[in-house]
Amino acid sequence: MRPAEGYVTVEDGVRLFYQTVGNGPEVLLLINGCYLFDDFKYLGAGRTIISVDLRNRGRSDYIVEDGKLQRGIQNDIDDIEAVRRHFGLHRIDLLAHSYAGKTVMLYAMKYPACVRRVVQIGPIQPDESKKYPAHLTNSDATLHDFFAKMAALEQQRQSLRPLEFCNKFWSLLQFIYVVNPDHAAKLQWNRCNLPTELNCMAYWMKHLLPSIQAATPTTEDSARATMPVLIIHGTKDRSSPYGGGREWARILPNARLLSVENTAHVPWIEAPDKVLDSIRLFLNGDWPDEAERVSAL
Repeated sequence: MRPAEGYVTVEDGVRLFYQTVGNGPEVLLLINGCYLFDDFKYLGAGRTIISVDLRNRGRSDYIVEDGKLQRGIQNDIDDIEAVRRHFGLHRIDLLAHSYAGKTVMLYAMKYPACVRRVVQIGPIQPDESKKYPAHLTNSDATLHDFFAKMAALEQQRQSLRPLEFCNKFWSLLQFIYVVNPDHAAKLQWNRCNLPTELNCMAYWMKHLLPSIQAATPTTEDSARATMPVLIIHGTKDRSSPYGGGREWARILPNARLLSVENTAHVPWIEAPDKVLDSIRLFLNGDWPDEAERVSAL
């Protein structure tokens, strides 16, 4: 299957890059496809995948005007709705990883009639202010080593070209995403050649992170998301605490958690058969056998 590609222009003129593959009746919207598309395009057998780079990410427009960025995750929610309308879709499935896992759930809470099923992989926690006990986080030696090396790299920032700094940053970051360091090389996520990704950290700190911290769903918000939700979370995740995955499964009315032992932030890289087969099964209408209902952290 050869992907097609193009741009969706949203209301304020920003262009969002997309790729599509497959031609099945059910449509899966894959969020931040700039680094997920190659790993998940296999799902295009029997369905249609529309992979979208969120605002100011990937091959979507690089934005310098604060006015088009300051709403952060709220812009992303509106942009997902713009993509759905652009393609004339009644209901969509959603798959997202990391911070975008929260984005798609906030979208589902706002537009529940438009969402059939949701897959969250390693989602950030619903409430960013909540602290989880040690056994539900993974603040280990690898994470501490990363912070030490990042502090040293920051000392070199002024002497490095932006592209060089970005490449060095990714060479460090990849190791906290996996439990087995031998798997780090499988992460081909370095997109420092794109201006959006080269400058992503500034966007994250100034606009995205504050907007994510401010967007904590209420009990009433969660109750609106009645569609099936599969949360897939590595038990050794250093970037998004495993406790956050359990939290999502606890607060959503029709959610189950697939815990992936001894994996970190990218469980489909470290346990591909378990994760990818479970996603396919779920999107086809069934729960994976190991997916559990969660009543307590």
